[in-house]
Amino acid sequence: MALALGPILGGALVDGFGWRAVFWVNLPIVAAAIVCTALFVPESRAARGRRVDPIGQLLVILLLGSVVYAIIEAGSLGWTSPAIVGLLLLAVLAAVGLLVYEPRRADPLLELHLFRSIPFSSAILIALFALCGFGAFLFVTTLYLQNIRGLQALTAGLCLLPVGALIMVLSPFTGRIVGSRGPRLPLAVAGTALALGAGASLWIDATTPLPIVLAVYLLFGIFLGTVNPPITNSAVSGMPTSMAGLAASVASAARQTGTTVGVAVAGAIIGSTVSAGPRAFTTAEHRVWWPIVGLGLAILALALLRHATCPAAEKESVTGRAGRA
Repeated sequence: MALALGPILGGALVDGFGWRAVFWVNLPIVAAAIVCTALFVPESRAARGRRVDPIGQLLVILLLGSVVYAIIEAGSLGWTSPAIVGLLLLAVLAAVGLLVYEPRRADPLLELHLFRSIPFSSAILIALFALCGFGAFLFVTTLYLQNIRGLQALTAGLCLLPVGALIMVLSPFTGRIVGSRGPRLPLAVAGTALALGAGASLWIDATTPLPIVLAVYLLFGIFLGTVNPPITNSAVSGMPTSMAGLAASVASAARQTGTTVGVAVAGAIIGSTVSAGPRAFTTAEHRVWWPIVGLGLAILALALLRHATCPAAEKESVTGRAGRA
């Protein structure tokens, strides 16, 4: 529902109150969330609460922040500039710090041994790839609809309503398929839909009829509606109960990281062409779609690889959940 309503409400806020309203609206939402959590969410039943890992948090912030900032600024400063090289070096040092420090903690922020699980590792990669592609799609599409097609923010949001509606319809249906047959088929459909959507977007320009454009966007709705449920399933399958929450949270963090990187990369590619005219924008836009085609094919390959390497674990996960239900 959030994905369906977000672009519409965001467009209405921008048209009615300006772009800053998109940020201000979060304050009452967060306040309501805090109050409702305090009133209605029960306390954790874990035998022992995990301790905070401030050093691990700082290292993750340095790693992600440095990479994203380097991607954004490399277009203007150049990849060989001292600032960009320094940021990338800082990211490498932060990654090394995580690999050295986290295994020595009793309650690490990142349980690195979880990545020895093929289903978990593939789920994290799929989450990164999937939301990187979708984040880039939303960023490019919003600019295309408003700057190239001349639509108002609210109208552009309404154009994305079919995408959100497909996600709402397909997600519960996909969940049932994952529960009965495992995640392979939905992931294969998702990867194929992302690759086809990005490939079809290569043919879109400033004069493409809007109904055709919106029909292409439906492929991205199919993609996200079928990729999210199996990500969480794959992340927690085979995990002990005590680690299920941590595994799911890492998968969720991978989604947010993928979205951030996708927007940063897309912005670095097309940012300077927004005011340069339709032809310059669509030419740059095509340089975004080709990597997304690759991301879709990578998701498809990971889905097939996961099934080939751990079919027994997948079957046990599905039948185990069915038995508990």
